[in-house]
Amino acid sequence: MVAHLSIAVVAEPIDLAAATAELAAGRTDIGAVVTFTGLCRDEGGTLEALELEHYPGMAEAEITRIAESAAARFDVDTIAVRHRYGKVRPGEVIVLVATASKHRQAAFEAASFIMDFLKTHAPFWKKEHKATGPSGWVAAKSSDDDAEARWKNPI
Repeated sequence: MVAHLSIAVVAEPIDLAAATAELAAGRTDIGAVVTFTGLCRDEGGTLEALELEHYPGMAEAEITRIAESAAARFDVDTIAVRHRYGKVRPGEVIVLVATASKHRQAAFEAASFIMDFLKTHAPFWKKEHKATGPSGWVAAKSSDDDAEARWKNPI
């Protein structure tokens, strides 16, 4: 099955309701919409903002590749991914992954798969701007690699 994909890397805040409604609008053939929303944490009150940089064009292409891999692997009808760039304040949305399918399990698995691969493959760089003290780039985490490794057949 070829799923409908809607991918965007945006500077403006992500409208969760609009992105989710887009998946189900006028659809009577789907039984599940699953969403994952990633928020900027305040890191115990020490974070003023998280600045996300990306490689325009390449980021969208990689997110599309990941979404296409999920669509090929799971029986999903629609996938929407919205990812912010620029300065994101604590409490704001960084990423939305939404999947729609006939059955809930495929939608859950596809959303989880997409997030695991976004964390390790999408070309984004994060810089923490601290409320006090020096700012710095965020290093990759081995826990993200471990999450990706749980999928037996990587993309």
